[in-house]
Amino acid sequence: MSNEAVIQHGAGTHEVHGDHHEGHHHHETFITKYVFSQDHKMIAKQFLITGIIWALIGGAMSVLFRIQLGYPEATLPWLEDIFGHWAKDGRITPEFYYALGTMHGTILVFFVLTAGLTGTFANLLIPFQVGARDMASPFMNMLSYWFFVLSSVIMLSSLFVQTGPASGGWTVYPPLSALGDATQGSKIGMDLWLISMAMFVVSSLLGGVNYISTILNLRTKGMTMTRMPLTVWAILFTALLGLLSFPVLLSGFILLLFDRHLGTSFYLSDIVLAGNILPNEGGSAILYQHLFWFLGHPEVYIIILPTMGLVSEVMSVNARKPVFGYMAMIASMFAIALLAFLVWAHHMFVTGMNPFLGSVFVLLTLLIAVPSAIKVFNWLTTLWRGNLHLTPAMMFCIGFVSMFISGGLTGIWLGNSTLDLHLHDTYFVIGHFHIVMGVSAFMGMFAGIYHWFPKMYGRYMNNTLGYIHFWITMVCAYVIFWPMHYEGFAGMPRRYYDYSNWESFKQFVELNKVISFAAILSFLVQILFVFNFFYSIFKGRKVTTKNPWKSNTLEWTTPINPGHGNWPGEIPEVYRWAYDYGKDGVDHIDQITPIGENESKEGH
Repeated sequence: MSNEAVIQHGAGTHEVHGDHHEGHHHHETFITKYVFSQDHKMIAKQFLITGIIWALIGGAMSVLFRIQLGYPEATLPWLEDIFGHWAKDGRITPEFYYALGTMHGTILVFFVLTAGLTGTFANLLIPFQVGARDMASPFMNMLSYWFFVLSSVIMLSSLFVQTGPASGGWTVYPPLSALGDATQGSKIGMDLWLISMAMFVVSSLLGGVNYISTILNLRTKGMTMTRMPLTVWAILFTALLGLLSFPVLLSGFILLLFDRHLGTSFYLSDIVLAGNILPNEGGSAILYQHLFWFLGHPEVYIIILPTMGLVSEVMSVNARKPVFGYMAMIASMFAIALLAFLVWAHHMFVTGMNPFLGSVFVLLTLLIAVPSAIKVFNWLTTLWRGNLHLTPAMMFCIGFVSMFISGGLTGIWLGNSTLDLHLHDTYFVIGHFHIVMGVSAFMGMFAGIYHWFPKMYGRYMNNTLGYIHFWITMVCAYVIFWPMHYEGFAGMPRRYYDYSNWESFKQFVELNKVISFAAILSFLVQILFVFNFFYSIFKGRKVTTKNPWKSNTLEWTTPINPGHGNWPGEIPEVYRWAYDYGKDGVDHIDQITPIGENESKEGH
């Protein structure tokens, strides 16, 4: 029986005997434990650290193009020393500027806020919080991470090819992306971008199948679906979104590669390039936009749904209150996931869409505000009259709610097709989606890192550095992105290299300098966070109790540094939901505590 695993699916027990989990990790080599690990905890750390590295690269790119936008006349010789012909005479070239914008968007949206966020917290929390030894398929889990690494290596290599990385915008619309001779950024760099993203989709699908299987099949005894923490529900909906939408994006990329190299015309028709009429006919660039945004809009929720779950959990723990409206939170996440598939064409109002069809997408777009508003109301009500513990994690949760409200309200403008015709290609869109999706998601991600860091590494992060990180990030985010809405109202177009010669936009010269200064400061404080993170892994204050936050969920019933298999003995049985805080006058009652005879029944 030493290697026999006895697993009863669903609400049954699944006890793993002998050395299969409890002792096996003692025989692992450095390679099998830290590199090709099949332990969900180690894979979570791998996703997180890889995501942090990518966040630094993507953030540094934004600093470079903000320097160009804030100080377009400045010459900085050190730029040429670092980037050579890409920054001739100390100024970023237009070609390099567009490549930076393309790569920044790709890296932050996919590599950081999709793989880095979901890969980290899905791997860390699913087995812990549902009561499983590991993922349904640890080997597939390992493959998911290494396909992400392969994708990362290919994308990183595109930065070093002679013609430069892809530079058609992070959406890589044809015909620029479909014609290798269109620009320097349409050459080998574009092929590497497409191959890298194909590998990324494979990684996401491997992970998504694993997450769904684990949640549905490997819950411990007593862990019914309605006793799961909201983090697990959020990851379940996220995985379903990815599983249904990423294949569509992959098909779009494959057809784009066909157009580039096999002479097909899926996206090309009636093209004149450098005075030459190309033979392509019958294709439609709009087809690519449909395929891209059918993933692209669910992608917004693939990014934001996990953070909604993280914030709900951390907020309840630190407010010492049950999360308000648990079933309403699940229902609103389901509604968001469903509607996410029905709103993609609001990104395409300016393509000449039939006005009636546009009105349908307007209605569906505005409808998705309802479940989002329910979640905001529930978060605010969870905070209301709570015994707030303002840890760095809790501060980032409150920051998340602030950003989600202010960024979400501006989406009402863009969801209206009539207004969107004016605002679509302006800085209003940049301000909107960076606040509601980018900064909000980072706020939720930071909350999760600060909160679960003790579970990952057995140490605490430095609180003082955490508070500095929060306040500077919060202020800088509003200083950077809120003024962009006013620039957008004035018609200032996005993706332009230099606005200094536009008479109508000279009123924003000083404002752009302020935005650029705030962007640089924000990047520097993220470096402070990275220092805090890595310093705390080795030198942080050690955790002395299994449950430092007095939380109810199952991960805090494992040892401080759990081995491969998580629980040294039997997996505990669950008797109640995850949010019994302040019930019957008791501060918290964890999920493995049986229900008392005289205990009130709500929430079980």
